[in-house]
Amino acid sequence: MKIHAREVIGLALIVVGIGFEKQWWAIPREWNPWQPLQVADPITPVTQWKLQRLEGDPEACLAALQTTPEESLVYTPLVPHTPVEGCPLDNVVRIQRTDVTFNRSFVASCPLAVAWVLYERHRLQPLARDMFGQSVAGVEHYGSFACRNIYHRPNARRSEHATADALDVAAFRLESGQRIELLRGWDDEGKAGEFLHQAQEGACGLFGTVLGPGYNAAHADHFHLGMRSINVCR
Repeated sequence: MKIHAREVIGLALIVVGIGFEKQWWAIPREWNPWQPLQVADPITPVTQWKLQRLEGDPEACLAALQTTPEESLVYTPLVPHTPVEGCPLDNVVRIQRTDVTFNRSFVASCPLAVAWVLYERHRLQPLARDMFGQSVAGVEHYGSFACRNIYHRPNARRSEHATADALDVAAFRLESGQRIELLRGWDDEGKAGEFLHQAQEGACGLFGTVLGPGYNAAHADHFHLGMRSINVCR
């Protein structure tokens, strides 16, 4: 009896379906796009897609944020409000500290907050420990929320900052007290420069938009880490 390729494929799909139904095997949570995102899960190509889904689901976003260990995140959920006319904020939190201290607290969209703790846990801190043998203790930023258009141009579209969907990071401070800032360190040919370049690369694929000193003069002194786009890394 001759068996056609289409029949073989059909039988294989039936077996796969039965396998999942009987739980003979299972997709790991970090690879399953329909499983809730958890901060401890390894980063996979599915992670950014899960982050994007949190934008329109405040409840799921807060649930994801709450999977961060309590000692690693101090934050306050905020009710929807309009701090500046024309820039309403929804699905936002105020971050006081994570495993690092910030120069000041900041308001962030909930997906941005989740992306930051993922970045810090899975990319930034492992990089610092690998390169310097110590963790990042502090992060200096220029802010997150600003009710404005991109580059302050009157006829441009709204910036990611207008919805608290972006954070501008200017410098990192190691446990030893060493300060690594974007403005002076980006072109450094030693470890500081290498750290900053790898820190930017590590942010790509988690944040939707990652812009740094290599992009243009307006970003010469900071990383712009935003959520609006997908895989813009410059």
